[in-house]
Amino acid sequence: MTRGRRTAVAVLTAGALWALGGCAQHAPGPGYYWQSVTGHLGVMRAARPIDDWLADSATPDALKARLRRAQAIRDYASTALALPDNASYRRYADLGRRAVLHNVVAAPALSLQLQTWCFPVAGCVAYRGYYDEADARAFAASLDPALEVTVYPVFAYSTLGWTNWLGGDPLLNTFLPYPVGEVARTVFHELAHQVVFVAGDTVFNESFATAVERLGGDRWLAEQATDAERAEYARFDERRRAFRALTARTRERLQAIYADAALDDAAKTVRKTEAMATFRADYERLKAGWGGFAGYDAWVARANNASFATQALYDGLVPGFVALFEREGRDFARFYDAVRGLAERPLDDRHAALRALAP
Repeated sequence: MTRGRRTAVAVLTAGALWALGGCAQHAPGPGYYWQSVTGHLGVMRAARPIDDWLADSATPDALKARLRRAQAIRDYASTALALPDNASYRRYADLGRRAVLHNVVAAPALSLQLQTWCFPVAGCVAYRGYYDEADARAFAASLDPALEVTVYPVFAYSTLGWTNWLGGDPLLNTFLPYPVGEVARTVFHELAHQVVFVAGDTVFNESFATAVERLGGDRWLAEQATDAERAEYARFDERRRAFRALTARTRERLQAIYADAALDDAAKTVRKTEAMATFRADYERLKAGWGGFAGYDAWVARANNASFATQALYDGLVPGFVALFEREGRDFARFYDAVRGLAERPLDDRHAALRALAP
């Protein structure tokens, strides 16, 4: 499940292995499924138990320290947050590349409605993932030229627990170097997908996992992090929150433009161009206070309808999930049971229920 709102400086999660291909209108060729299976098996083959890495004299001390911290986080996920206690995130793999996957997303020129691709297990999802960046870009180039398309890196993903018998989803070099608080949130997010997953409802799935990562991350920072780790994460998250607020404002502005029945397509295009220019100017002003940090530059450079719509997948229903957590006495096990109950309801019904709960 992709966390696109993490953009260039944090984890973007891809979906379950089985959600990595397919098309709502055209069945994928065997080559697509072959790259999905062989790509994931390559990740699994690269993974070794954490204890093996710790016992290996060739493992750098800094990496050993990171792995020990990550294992403490993994234990906390199950003991304090009631997340699954299984094989996932108890091994580590260095893939020798910066991203485990690259996702392709697409949207019309005057809409924030993402194109979807549908699969037997995961249902319809709004992205298509590739283990080879060149393959992702080739697929993006093959889409209708009228669509706005984005290819973005994915730093972690969940297989929904389906591969725990093979050793589970591993920690990866693609996200382990981030601030420890962000590593914690990543692990919590991915394990949340193993608790509840509704085929064909990306917004529900991602918003739930994002709520768990935020709620669990805040608790972990308060209870487990050192002062230095909290300070490091605060700097990291302050920039992200500011950028997320900027993109949310722009997304709302674009949505209002596209929904305005008084405007024809030409007028909407002009207003859209103005909104994007304002967004980039506001970003430059925001970045000026970051002391040279340029981690969001790539996202801003490629920003289009697909980019903004992807971010919405991960934030849309979060306030409702947080309110539900409060209603359930801030008890994670009770919260998960309540979410399972929502998951059994029709899509529109469960979304409406969450929106009604939101402040």
